Amino acid sequence: MRPTTVGGPSVEHRAAGSTSAFRASDVGRAVTTIRPDELDARLADGDDPFVLDIRPESNYQRGAIEGSRNVPVYDDLRSGDDASLRGRLDEIPRDRDVVVVCKMGIVAKRATGLLREEGYDAATLAGGMSGWNGYQRGSLGYKLRSLIWRLF
Repeated sequence: MRPTTVGGPSVEHRAAGSTSAFRASDVGRAVTTIRPDELDARLADGDDPFVLDIRPESNYQRGAIEGSRNVPVYDDLRSGDDASLRGRLDEIPRDRDVVVVCKMGIVAKRATGLLREEGYDAATLAGGMSGWNGYQRGSLGYKLRSLIWRLF
């Protein structure tokens, strides 16, 4: 299984009911998200986004999305320091779409916003690894969150 390209019709803005695909020109708008089932479908289709896992290395080692890349800047971003991510932008390809992953998706939104400011096509994995794992297990919690994501 490989990461997928983000930017197709299944990626949605979560502001003002917009459902358009995200682009670098959308900088300054709401952070874009992609649901775990959407990412999984793209992985299965062989699309090739850069899946950026920002969690600490120890968390990444315990479980990650196959093919993802760990750039462990979670703690810095969580404390409000974006210099560590800015200092590692050269590790993130500009010619591919980026899906940012953290524990729950909250800190990933900060990273996604920074990447979009820098001109990357980036989206946050809704629910982070918690959402991904729930989706993979078919948990009731994931099914309820997925229903809410689809309604709003």
